[in-house]
Amino acid sequence: MKHFAVVVISVLALMLGSCGSGNGNSNNVNGNWSATLTNTDGTPALSFTTTLNQSNSTTITGTSLSFTTSSPCFSSGGSETGGFTLTGNTGGMTTGNFELTIQSGTPSGNVLTLQGTDTNSTISGTWTLSGVTSGCTGSGNFTMTRM
Repeated sequence: MKHFAVVVISVLALMLGSCGSGNGNSNNVNGNWSATLTNTDGTPALSFTTTLNQSNSTTITGTSLSFTTSSPCFSSGGSETGGFTLTGNTGGMTTGNFELTIQSGTPSGNVLTLQGTDTNSTISGTWTLSGVTSGCTGSGNFTMTRM
């Protein structure tokens, strides 16, 4: 009987141990992120940091947006909304479709859109910028990493 109890406890310990492994947020994009945007020719365009919150299965809101490169398009403030759809989770490696739209606060009327794919805490894809402020148009590639 003692051997049976030892086996049962060992199996339960293994099961509980596997439940706690990995990142608890593996199926969402919650957390702090750093983004680097490059122009189509590969030159640096913009960089920013943000905190993303996935409030339900697909909706994202952002807070604490801070552009780390000087830009006349995004002097202060702004709002972030978007979406994330998980497309796979194999062995703890997640993938999903990601979209984020940043609307400028001051000056108003500039919109940055990012569309890409999340692959286990790295999001990469393309961006477009359209706006009313002079020089606030462009496109290229981006990479976001969880901080």
